[in-house]
Amino acid sequence: MKFIKGPGDFFALDIGTNAIRVVQLSGGGNSWSLSKHAYVPVDSKITASDSAESQRRLGEVIMTAIGQSGIKSRDVVIGLPSNKTFTTVVDVPQSSDAELKATMKYQVDQYIPMSADDAKVDWALLGPSLRSQGQQEVLLTSTAKSYSESRLEFIEGLGMNVVAMEPDPIAMIRALVPPGNQTAQLILDMGEQSTDIAIVYGDAPRLIRTIPTGISTFVKAAVQNLNVQEDQARQFILKFGLATDRLDGQVYRALETSLDSYASEIVKSIKFFQTRYESIPVSGMLLSGFAAVVPQMLNYLVNKTSIQAQVADPWRDISLSDAARTQLAPVASEFATAVGLAKRSNKA
Repeated sequence: MKFIKGPGDFFALDIGTNAIRVVQLSGGGNSWSLSKHAYVPVDSKITASDSAESQRRLGEVIMTAIGQSGIKSRDVVIGLPSNKTFTTVVDVPQSSDAELKATMKYQVDQYIPMSADDAKVDWALLGPSLRSQGQQEVLLTSTAKSYSESRLEFIEGLGMNVVAMEPDPIAMIRALVPPGNQTAQLILDMGEQSTDIAIVYGDAPRLIRTIPTGISTFVKAAVQNLNVQEDQARQFILKFGLATDRLDGQVYRALETSLDSYASEIVKSIKFFQTRYESIPVSGMLLSGFAAVVPQMLNYLVNKTSIQAQVADPWRDISLSDAARTQLAPVASEFATAVGLAKRSNKA
């Protein structure tokens, strides 16, 4: 879908599993400012359902968020959840722009997990291949037409004008990777029910995958192993985390099996990347979402992967008022997708 708006002419809408997030920015480049924002929790049962009643209630929450933010624009960029999209990097022979367009048009079927007739497909040239001479790398994304059309109809039914749709992990990368990055960085964004993993080299994604493990996975493990209610389990995880010296290490031990499986998937992603790009080591890790706020999660992952890590900040290059900073503090790490969508431009 052609994107023709500039910063401030539109706003970003992130329909998360457990919250609606809206962001409108002004400025651009290295000088962004937060104009408007809102965060409104939503029942995950509503976002998971396609029923007419759930859609109606979801629409109400979205309009509440927009109303609270004070955003007046009707033009919106929306994210597409990673479980509804497929993203990969493929090698194709070096060619002219016209030849590349023809290649992608007629050969896209072999790259995506559905018929091209049933998919909405987009691609972007990343540049010369990092592993094969005479080849170039193309970032390819797809989603089912039925899903994208229903999401478009839903949002426009609320009175909005959708000017672009983008997979959440692509937006996440735009928000979290510092400009001028020249190393391979792993980005880990833990949501409610899943985690988006991206490995970026330079400023381009080279691997994107989603694993079906989120904060709710660990909450369920704590409920089962500690014999506590769900709300209390979540509080324990967010307060004590993986610290072995808090509550006698009970929380960590309750989560240990789930954590080992989680770390295994991350290590698997790193190994897959280094199989494809043998000469490029993954030298850093950025934690976002719940991965950034669970105490001792960073140290745990450093020990499991032997890769240095730091907490990512989606607001790192955005000017915020003191009031906005205070208001956002409890949920700031959850805004990577929304901020990335809001930073889209004609060059995105």
